[in-house]
Amino acid sequence: MKAIQSLQNIWHPVKSRLNAAGHWLPPFFLRALLFWEFYGAGVGKLNGENWFDSIQQNFPPIFRSLDSNTLWLMAAWGETVFALLLLVGLFTRFAAMSLIVITAVAVYAVHWPEAYDGLSQLWQGYAISNDGYGNFKLPLIFIVMLLPLVFSGAGKLSLDYMFTYLAGTGTRPSQQSDFISKGLGLLVFTLPLMFFFPVLALILGLLGILLILGNGFITPQE
Repeated sequence: MKAIQSLQNIWHPVKSRLNAAGHWLPPFFLRALLFWEFYGAGVGKLNGENWFDSIQQNFPPIFRSLDSNTLWLMAAWGETVFALLLLVGLFTRFAAMSLIVITAVAVYAVHWPEAYDGLSQLWQGYAISNDGYGNFKLPLIFIVMLLPLVFSGAGKLSLDYMFTYLAGTGTRPSQQSDFISKGLGLLVFTLPLMFFFPVLALILGLLGILLILGNGFITPQE
């Protein structure tokens, strides 16, 4: 027991300092890498030729009424501007959520398999190269990388944090765990899922709304 206690005494200050450093460096590296990927894709579209004409019917129904030039500019400027916001850490949650939606639309239009018989066949599309089953591995990784920025923000090495500090509204991110927080979490996942699994997205969205609306009835009022 003494040995375990000694190890805990050594590990606790190390863990505490790693937790403190974790608010600075990991979110910045994550933002920088995502900036590089999305900014490069956006600038490439702005300087390249529009190839959305050939896949316009592949877009989600909500976007098919728009002409290909509008879709091209939306994708190009969206990837460019939101990537820049990620890099400097400004309006980070909004930028990250917007890039999740843009990436989900790209998966639906380009990377999703045209048809599949079951989950096992669908999972064959989790690949970089397209062998007939889709190739949604890389955009899915980008979505997963963006999620921590939606839920936890840009970290301390960001303009968001600097403005919060200067405004005197607190230097630590506030945390409130209740049914509203769980409902909001479900709604975040609902947006990208609605393009691929609308029934599941509808169920999660309704559950999220019920949790948010029901919070006042479940949590005692102050």
